Amino acid sequence: MNNSLITFPVPANEPVKAYLAGSPERVALEKELERQSKLVVDIPIIIGGKEIRTGDTGQVTCPHDHKHVLATYHKVGKKEVKMAVEAAMEAWKEWSQTPWTTRAAIVIKMAELLATKYRPILNAATMLGQSKNIYQAEIDSACETIDFFRYNVHYAAKIYAMQPKDGVGQINHTEYRPLEGFVLAVTPFNFTSIASNLCMTPVLMGNVALWKPSTTALLSNYYLMQLYKEAGLPDGVVNFLPGSGALIGEVATQSKHFAGIHFTGSTDTFNALWRQAGENLGKYVSYPRLVGETGGKDFIFVHPSADPKAVATAAFCGAFEFQGQKCSAASRMYIPKSLWKDVLADIKKMAKEVKMGDVMDAKNFINAVIDEASFKKCKSYIDFAGKAKDAKIVLGGKCDKKKGWFVEPTVIETTNPHFKSMEEEIFGPILTVYPYDDKKVEETVELCNTTSPYGLTGAVFGRDRLAVEKITCQLRYAAGNFYINDKPTGAVVGMQPFGGARASGTNDKAGGEFNLIRWMVPRVIKETLVSPTDYRYTYMK
Repeated sequence: MNNSLITFPVPANEPVKAYLAGSPERVALEKELERQSKLVVDIPIIIGGKEIRTGDTGQVTCPHDHKHVLATYHKVGKKEVKMAVEAAMEAWKEWSQTPWTTRAAIVIKMAELLATKYRPILNAATMLGQSKNIYQAEIDSACETIDFFRYNVHYAAKIYAMQPKDGVGQINHTEYRPLEGFVLAVTPFNFTSIASNLCMTPVLMGNVALWKPSTTALLSNYYLMQLYKEAGLPDGVVNFLPGSGALIGEVATQSKHFAGIHFTGSTDTFNALWRQAGENLGKYVSYPRLVGETGGKDFIFVHPSADPKAVATAAFCGAFEFQGQKCSAASRMYIPKSLWKDVLADIKKMAKEVKMGDVMDAKNFINAVIDEASFKKCKSYIDFAGKAKDAKIVLGGKCDKKKGWFVEPTVIETTNPHFKSMEEEIFGPILTVYPYDDKKVEETVELCNTTSPYGLTGAVFGRDRLAVEKITCQLRYAAGNFYINDKPTGAVVGMQPFGGARASGTNDKAGGEFNLIRWMVPRVIKETLVSPTDYRYTYMK
């Protein structure tokens, strides 16, 4: 038995590679992009380590070239989901008893494999399948995923070290057990790192998972499964289930072994899963842990003292990087009328300089939205604004689906703070701006606070630090991740643990200790060294 006391100190964040022309990482990535572009991968269901093909298939295509088929995938039915529950619970018997340092070693190996062999593989798959440019793929599928692996091991070490004090004649300790059942991980298309983390955080803590990957991220997610296996993760600990989320959720939440949901996606879907769990509550061995990050209507609030150029850069990058499909993307902005003209001019200048197109061309800053449904949704908001009397399109507005799902970076200016696109989540490259009277800062801050049911990310800009502090206090519950003089995107593991409240989720903060604690059940053990043999209180003797 290994009785070493192993510590895992705070890791360094994975450096973001530059990918300069001719650099080793650029050459390796371009070679892998070419290789994957010529493949049509057959993606199976993976249950208990075995590949299953049902023959009920769908296709994965490039968002920027929707006729280019990257993969075909096999869909699960109820039978396969039930098989996955059985496989997970069989794997749980050993995995839940595996020493945590052994689990940590496997996760640390995942980080090393991804930092080296799998880096071009995951980045290329994320670029082709999710239409991310080189930089957006690198910070996501490489750096953030690696950071999740390494930091979660460090946080786990801290949690396991949290122990109660001993008393006179007694020894006390806390055992941190995994949940008594399986975790259903429902993952989004927009971040490969989130897809990995929603599975691997519970797994690190000794749990097993049923993984429902997003259909539009299946290529990168399938390569993640290969990475897990190569790192030594036992079969059945993670079971890979492409297919209908509604079907998988229905079957999973009916099982008595259902122990939790780790979710990122729409508010409506999370609410539906929560209701299903509530309806089946009497079946479960234990109350399930429901952890979710859901919708957002992220904002930038600009004080009259703000630097216009800084605001313009934050608005452009915060709203339009990765086509506005980050959970944290800026979607609404409140700006003083005195600054709006200069800020808009700078945004227009940036928009004129950037290029939009295929991810294979490294010069393209903007790529495609994820699929036709997203394209249609974005277009509907743009068309609505184009006909509205209380709004106008001041930048972009063009949509082109001939080859890919391309939506221009679009800015809508409105005189109505409750305009449709100021209130509703879009998840696309559309920023709606409400220019306000410079004298009405406090009233406009309250509008910002109360307009949306969400509370994910937000930013305030201003050089008057006392005014900024006051606004920050007024918006205390408006965002779980808040930024001062910076865009509301770009949270880094270990620096800004991520998550929001209100209708944006349970705020369990991926990238921090809070999230790991949700996937364990403590047991406190007291050992009395000399047992009492007299029932009487001292004063009775």
